[in-house]
Amino acid sequence: MSARSALESAQQTVIDALTAFLAAPPAGTPPEVIAVLTQLNGHSATALPPRLFFAAVEQAPVAISITDPAATILYANLAFEALTGYDRADIYGKNESILSNNATPPSVYAQLWHTISNKHTWSGTLVNRTKQGGDYLAELIIAPVFGANGELQYFLGMHRDVTKVHELEGALRQQKARLETVLDAAPVVMALLDSEGRVILDNQDYKQLLHELHGREPVTVLQAALDAQLGSDAFAACLDGRNFKHITVSLEIPGQPTPRWFSCSGTRVEETDPSARSYFGQQCPAERRLLLLANDVTAHRREIERAQLEHLRASLAEQQLMHGMREALAAAIYQIQGPLNVINAAAGMLRSGAGNVETLATTLDQISISGSKALATLRAALPEEPREIGVSVNINALLRQVLELETGRLLATGVIVDWQPATVLPELPGHQNQLRSLFKHLLDNAIQALQEARPAQRELRLTTRRLERGVEIEIQDNGHGIAPEERYRVFEPFYVGWRDRRGRAGMGLALAQAIATAHGGSLSVDVEHRGGCLMRVALTAALPDE
Repeated sequence: MSARSALESAQQTVIDALTAFLAAPPAGTPPEVIAVLTQLNGHSATALPPRLFFAAVEQAPVAISITDPAATILYANLAFEALTGYDRADIYGKNESILSNNATPPSVYAQLWHTISNKHTWSGTLVNRTKQGGDYLAELIIAPVFGANGELQYFLGMHRDVTKVHELEGALRQQKARLETVLDAAPVVMALLDSEGRVILDNQDYKQLLHELHGREPVTVLQAALDAQLGSDAFAACLDGRNFKHITVSLEIPGQPTPRWFSCSGTRVEETDPSARSYFGQQCPAERRLLLLANDVTAHRREIERAQLEHLRASLAEQQLMHGMREALAAAIYQIQGPLNVINAAAGMLRSGAGNVETLATTLDQISISGSKALATLRAALPEEPREIGVSVNINALLRQVLELETGRLLATGVIVDWQPATVLPELPGHQNQLRSLFKHLLDNAIQALQEARPAQRELRLTTRRLERGVEIEIQDNGHGIAPEERYRVFEPFYVGWRDRRGRAGMGLALAQAIATAHGGSLSVDVEHRGGCLMRVALTAALPDE
């Protein structure tokens, strides 16, 4: 057959098939398909000259093919060639199955043939294969075309490549799944609200709170608590751009004896206009959303309350102990006043010559009895020292803790701390609280020395180093130092060498030395050090006596 004859045959096939199709479209044919084919020829298959009608089909942007009842390809247009990669000369006379791919389930083909065999149009998606072997998703419409006597003459097929659409939809589904996974894994109640306060998106923690509230919407409950806390409409203010952060509210949860506490934050989110009008930038006003986060801080809140309660309990206990000591000391002073009066009376009698040996002995007995009572009262006023279990201690860690406790005072007095701990220290058996007390006494002593000396720059250096059987700690300040003749007196009980003696009993260094000795070590003053005071503590691996 010549090229001209083949062209004329293809023209006639197209005209016959489309004319028959448009004359009686089969059931199920999408209206838009009929409209497109009608527009190709301007209302009917005979409205245009045959050559012009054929040219319109030939250049249509959708892939069109016509087969006989056995699916043998009789015609394919240019768009079909571009989509499949096959030249028409190569596929005329071939079965349409040349495009099939094993990825399409047989049940789909079975349903396709069942539909078109019953004179209905089939539409769906197949996985097809190009001439080069590449896969693509084909969105197909296959319609049977019948002759005047109702016999099946042709199959009219139209399809387009929807691979990119499928990939985009898959990417969107995957992104949505990732987002939902992240939201559900976040340990915080989360909800996205529209401008009317309705929930658009939430996570598992939100759903759990909804269950605990027995169906009451958590957003409504949280909003009421926030409004009461802030004294205004928190959500409305947030939608107007006034975000809120870390507002703590409490919720009464049915069936739970104590309230739950949540730290709430709200952020306005603006969503862009997705309509067609926005394609060239003519956007409608953005939709305002509110992202609500509510972090359950109940455990943290209870821990704070517990710590406050413990602090209050300790303060009250200390206050009661102080009151008891003041009362005991007042009673002892009162009792000591009696012996002093008797002593004064006896001294007066002796000076006047009115007393004798027997009277003096009786007076001394009274003084002894009164003094013993006063001494017993003072001893009873001494609080019992709590016993502490010996454990392995890290000297660097204890010193760091004491420094943290003294940070406020160090900053207030402008002291520069040079902390030079040894990289590795052996752990020693000891009493942690006692050793903390030892270091605190020494730090307090150094800070007081710096306050009284008032050097141009107040410096405090702490150094730790490893010894053969223990640890050495040096605490050095650039205060006025300790005179050589005072090196032992400073450790005597009740010795106070400060100019400002208020509130000082002179027991700090004495207690520090006692603790060091109890831990198999020593506390001494380096008298050869110049430019301040250098206290040296040596602790050994000896376990303190329990």
